[in-house]
Amino acid sequence: MNQIETKTLSANTIQRLKENGCFLQLSRQDPQLFSKPVHFMLSQHTKVKIIAEGIICFEPENVTDKDIVLSCGIHGNETAPIEICDDLVSDILSEKLIVKQRVLVIFGNLPAMDIEQRFVTENMNRLFSGEHQNINVDQRVNGERHRANQLELAVKKFYCGRNNKQQCSRYHYDLHTAIRPSKNHKFAVYPFQNDKPWDKEQLQILLACGVNTILLSGNPTTTFSYYSANEFDAHAFTVELGKVNPFGENKMSDFQDVIETLTKMVCGNNLALKPYNQADFLIYKVNQVINKLQADFVLNFADDMPNFSDFARGEVLATESGAIYRAEHEGEAIVFPNADVEIGQRAILTVIPTTI
Repeated sequence: MNQIETKTLSANTIQRLKENGCFLQLSRQDPQLFSKPVHFMLSQHTKVKIIAEGIICFEPENVTDKDIVLSCGIHGNETAPIEICDDLVSDILSEKLIVKQRVLVIFGNLPAMDIEQRFVTENMNRLFSGEHQNINVDQRVNGERHRANQLELAVKKFYCGRNNKQQCSRYHYDLHTAIRPSKNHKFAVYPFQNDKPWDKEQLQILLACGVNTILLSGNPTTTFSYYSANEFDAHAFTVELGKVNPFGENKMSDFQDVIETLTKMVCGNNLALKPYNQADFLIYKVNQVINKLQADFVLNFADDMPNFSDFARGEVLATESGAIYRAEHEGEAIVFPNADVEIGQRAILTVIPTTI
């Protein structure tokens, strides 16, 4: 394809994006359209940079004080966050919304979306902070590892690519839904802070999103949100917005608080946050990280038992050859139990109440 044909193709793509806001659709159906970066303007107020399929950046012409990353679809079957971000991007491209802050929106695992599965080969949310490079001799660089590297670079360039060097705050909300239901419908994992204090104002933003259950992570991890928190000092969270549903079957009214709060943030509107009150939150810390070490690992409770279900001290949580895992505290609760993970990966987190 010659240069004129390439320019015409880009011009046609840009026109479709402005008219229909169909970035995710084109990214999934015609990813080759974004094999090279695409840049254009929305009127005279916002620069648009499409870095690759599923990765789009909006940068206002005026000075901003927040850099906001919104990611979704790191697991391809977690559809509600994908639909939330798709609607947001469409509204920005069609100029129904005008952003007043720098925003990077990421649709993570496009091939997994196409098959409506959590992943194609490997859980992408275990591959950040360089973990995608740790390959065994019998492994190949699969699509998830390649994409994790691509997403890391996109976030790095975004946070480090400000034209103005004034003080700004960095945010990253990695939006998910859980495999199983939760006693607390929406919750957030607050990544390990490396001895920094937990930020109560950030919890108030989550509360405005309708998220009042917070899990404080006690160690470094290879999740996407920890990557942004650790590498770029971002206010970052893994936000779980209920249970997995097929595309088109989410009740979007359940996410109205999330949609309104994120829209206010990117549009530079006042969030009108209420003062912090410990009584507004259910805050937990990790007590046990139980990894699957044998092929016969089995959970000792029903597959549909909700996240944050609690157990009596001494009650058996899981078993495998050579090990029995029990609750160590009265009321110790389970989060993210999954016996189908690969050997060596986390199969259950257990948590206990705490305060900050």
